[in-house]
Amino acid sequence: MAAGPERERADAARNRRRLLDAAARLVAEQGADCVTMEAVAAAAEVGKGTVFRRFGDRVGLMIALLDQAERGSQEAFMFGPPPLGPGAPPVERLIAFGHERLRHTAEHRDILLAAEDRMRRFDVPARGVLVMHVSTLLREAGVDGDVDLLTETLLAYLDTALAQHLEQGRGFSCDRIRAGWDDLVRRIVRPLGPA
Repeated sequence: MAAGPERERADAARNRRRLLDAAARLVAEQGADCVTMEAVAAAAEVGKGTVFRRFGDRVGLMIALLDQAERGSQEAFMFGPPPLGPGAPPVERLIAFGHERLRHTAEHRDILLAAEDRMRRFDVPARGVLVMHVSTLLREAGVDGDVDLLTETLLAYLDTALAQHLEQGRGFSCDRIRAGWDDLVRRIVRPLGPA
């Protein structure tokens, strides 16, 4: 009897991978906005109900698609080489973190925007990792004040929709946006007293 549940888990994992592969293919071919649960089901050759049971809804599917990329980004800032990873001063790490998140946002913007849900966007586990990382670096840098609110302020700068608006709506270059991040970090962590 023990083999039954293991087999189900292996089957479930294979089905999940098959659905995500189909969804990724469709996103690459058509863009995230054009991908429906029905299209993923057809591409994976399963019933539509299977996709809904596995991911809940389209936002859940997009969040699952982002999971692998998010894990790679998290590994880089938690365990990678400095200045993004451990070993560099907190300010340098914060600056490198912002650059990495802006790169990540640009690379995965289509799926990130499709995965956004106003009611869930602040509750996804990956965001909790970002909050913890930024707040830890701010504390290590000796920042006074409301670190929790400053963390949210910094993360708001890295918001996918804002980055898209700045680039496409306002015509800001990627270099200008990165320089703005660097300036914001330095202003928040600057030492008190005369410069």
